[in-house]
Amino acid sequence: MFRNQYDSDVTVWSPQGRLHQVEYAMEAVKMGSATVGLKNKTHAVIVALKRAASELSSHQKKIFPIDIHVGFAMSGLTADARMLSRYMRTECLNYKYSHDNTLPVSRLITTVGNKMQSCTQRYDRRPYGVGLLVAGYDDQGPHIYQTCPSANYYDCKAMAIGARSQSARTYLEKHLTEFSSCDLDDLIKHGLRALRDTLPNEADLSTKNVSIGVVGKGTEFEILKESAMQVYLSEIEGDDKRGRPAEGEAESDDRPPQDPPSDPGLRDPAVAVATEERPSAMDTE
Repeated sequence: MFRNQYDSDVTVWSPQGRLHQVEYAMEAVKMGSATVGLKNKTHAVIVALKRAASELSSHQKKIFPIDIHVGFAMSGLTADARMLSRYMRTECLNYKYSHDNTLPVSRLITTVGNKMQSCTQRYDRRPYGVGLLVAGYDDQGPHIYQTCPSANYYDCKAMAIGARSQSARTYLEKHLTEFSSCDLDDLIKHGLRALRDTLPNEADLSTKNVSIGVVGKGTEFEILKESAMQVYLSEIEGDDKRGRPAEGEAESDDRPPQDPPSDPGLRDPAVAVATEERPSAMDTE
């Protein structure tokens, strides 16, 4: 169970063929506050749960605008998200300067994936400890992309990442067939209901801890103001709060990575003194 012999470098493999530092980065995403993304035929919506480090601090920013046609919501280390947002904005500006047009979303995600993968192959860099849900609109229509610290990225119909996100994914899977035919207002309310399922039983959504980003046909990417969000929150206030886990119930996707069962002779050798470095919950948003 002691991994310190194999997690001092991102290029060091354990005898079981695992890169522990990449797994630690993925754990940072699971410890961040939940984020939901979904789309219909004309629009893409991202809904994020903001977190405050203490009662004396404001809620941290969770949605980053990139260009007039794309933006993303993050879960994990905010510093890494700011670095990636700066890189994505530079890519969009360079493409617009050269081609006088907006950068296709799929091409942007490919360049971000290549940048993130370089950190999983070089010994002098650590993986980015952040997961992104990118919402964009281009000639191919609306898009929702998910990126991982392992440099994998996926084109999704709907997705939720972060702490207790399994409840949100259950809601999205149950109503997936409704998203393509519903209008923008209903799509936002579906996102809020899915995000609400990730909260503890005693907590609820408010204009202070929620952020909503919208982009679509004829709509540039924008983050809704509190007055607009209050309208949607009031409309879902009386709905049943389904899908929430019972208090104290463990989520399957939030557990630390478990070593697969194997022959005792193949396990990582134990050492006398070892400490395991994990991202602190205070460092993730």
